[in-house]
Amino acid sequence: MANYLLAYHGGGMPETEKEQQRVMVAWGKWYEKIGNAIVDGGNPVGRTKTVARTGRITNGGGKNPITGYTIIKAKDLDAAARLSKGCPVLKSGGSVEVCETFDVM
Repeated sequence: MANYLLAYHGGGMPETEKEQQRVMVAWGKWYEKIGNAIVDGGNPVGRTKTVARTGRITNGGGKNPITGYTIIKAKDLDAAARLSKGCPVLKSGGSVEVCETFDVM
């Protein structure tokens, strides 16, 4: 089984404590559903900088910045994508980029 990076794009931050609790419950339920597939539960992403090939450094993550990540294991890319369909970031208008990772060292 390979590892897959689930890169979250967009979505919204809860504005109230009650909404934050609701969102955290949703993440907890999703994590329970995918269970042992989780390798690293991940975290939201805060401030970012982008380094261009020229060496120029700019603030922000480009046109579609990553807002968080999770690493899961799955039998293939399609299975990883299916596991991602229940991700709470989707309910807040975000998307999930599913990326296969592999060892090179």
